[in-house]
Amino acid sequence: MRRLLALPVVFLLSLALPAKADSAARLDALMGALGVQDLVGIMREEGMEYGDELEEEMFPGRGGDRWDAAVARIYDGGRMTQDLRGALERELTDSDLDSLIAFFTSKTGARIVSLELSARRALLDPEVEEASMERLEEMQADDEPRLDLIERFVEANNLVEANVTGALNSNLAFYMGLADGRAFDFELTEEQMLADVWGQEPDIRDETREWLFSYLAMAYAPLADETLEDYITLSETPEGNALNAALFAGFDVAFTRISRELGLAAAQFIAGQDI
Repeated sequence: MRRLLALPVVFLLSLALPAKADSAARLDALMGALGVQDLVGIMREEGMEYGDELEEEMFPGRGGDRWDAAVARIYDGGRMTQDLRGALERELTDSDLDSLIAFFTSKTGARIVSLELSARRALLDPEVEEASMERLEEMQADDEPRLDLIERFVEANNLVEANVTGALNSNLAFYMGLADGRAFDFELTEEQMLADVWGQEPDIRDETREWLFSYLAMAYAPLADETLEDYITLSETPEGNALNAALFAGFDVAFTRISRELGLAAAQFIAGQDI
């Protein structure tokens, strides 16, 4: 399954927007402030790791350099960035971004961004990810109050539901890519694929919640409760909601496309064809 999205995230650069900047320039400036390139780069690394897992599970030892090259083409950072830009352009047309820019270009906002990116990058290491899960279990056993704040943050940003929906969409797209690529020697209807994917929902929900809480607990460990409270408050504003929805919409488009292309490419290896 694709790596989860813990959003809203990664606002990096201080900038002052001209009052009369045209919409394209303003959107470009916002994407610079969001640190989109850094986040996309991390997600691309996650995607390459996921490609290795797919090879091991579906056609072990038959992928090699050709499969690695196919996965690298599919997880194209430029295309992912354009998917996100399109969603931001659609979703934020009527939004006032000044309060968001003010918060995330402040000293506090920059620190939050740094922590989010550092944690996400650190979780590329399986040992770090395992340690973060163990730390979460300790916090749960001790009933630490910080978990209540993390719960509020997750709810304010709709992180569980948005990630579960995105994962189901991606899994269905991958399934359909396999079918269209003739990976199966029998015919599957869309209804059958939908039923199979929907059957994965409880496990996806549990995995999503566990990963999100372990990630957020690690990322925000250095923050004071008051700072996290301020972040939650911002997330609950109309501007925060709009930005969060736009980011999820963009990555849903990207990962649905990516998943279908992975399915098509994997089907050719399963069937013993060249790509």
